[in-house]
Amino acid sequence: MFTGIVECMGKVVEFVPFDTTESGGSGASLTIANAQSILTDCHLGDSIAINGTCLTVTEFTTDTFKVGLAPETLSRTNLGQLQSGSQVNLERALAAGHRFGGHFVQGHIDTTAEIIEITPDANSIWYKLRVGDRKIMPYIIPKGFIALDGTSLTVCDVNDDEAWFTIMMIAYTQTHVVMPTKKTGNLVNIEVDMLGKYVEKVTTAILEGSGDNAGSGNAATSTSYIEKIVQRVLEKKAAQQ
Repeated sequence: MFTGIVECMGKVVEFVPFDTTESGGSGASLTIANAQSILTDCHLGDSIAINGTCLTVTEFTTDTFKVGLAPETLSRTNLGQLQSGSQVNLERALAAGHRFGGHFVQGHIDTTAEIIEITPDANSIWYKLRVGDRKIMPYIIPKGFIALDGTSLTVCDVNDDEAWFTIMMIAYTQTHVVMPTKKTGNLVNIEVDMLGKYVEKVTTAILEGSGDNAGSGNAATSTSYIEKIVQRVLEKKAAQQ
């Protein structure tokens, strides 16, 4: 579990598509440097979020660490596009007893979004992003939580028909995350608020008698569920009169 409050920005040392070393596990691996501040209490097997993706530490030094990348991770995230020298957001898993400054972030990326507009506004920046998988749009709501490359941010505007949304980034955040280094056309990892998914799954089970369609993410289907709830409430009130 993470909070979306980036602890530091690391730098990619190496991306290996097929790492045959013991720590590489005969798969893709990623080695990150400039991570000394988050490695003081590190152990093999610990979870560290890289650009919002929860990954397992397989090797580390005082300043660097390595993680393995599964095919599922590479297909859903922007990590496969990283090159030597790329900056990345880093956050350790939440420790018990620490202040919870962001929102519930699992580190399980839903899809990527393309930056389609970047607009300065005084000392802040507006970002407009188009979602790669339209099925997650029902979970993106105005003033709701969203994690972009692991950064906890607030959604501003949402257009379900065109599958885009906006966020505004304040000056302080700009200096502590990788987003301002990106340009239009670049991809950003997205994790939507998991609470919305759980609500849909529970209501689907109640209304349909099973959870088979839960998590479908279809906007029209989600709307029909709400309509059924409203209809049942109205019927109940009418029966009481």
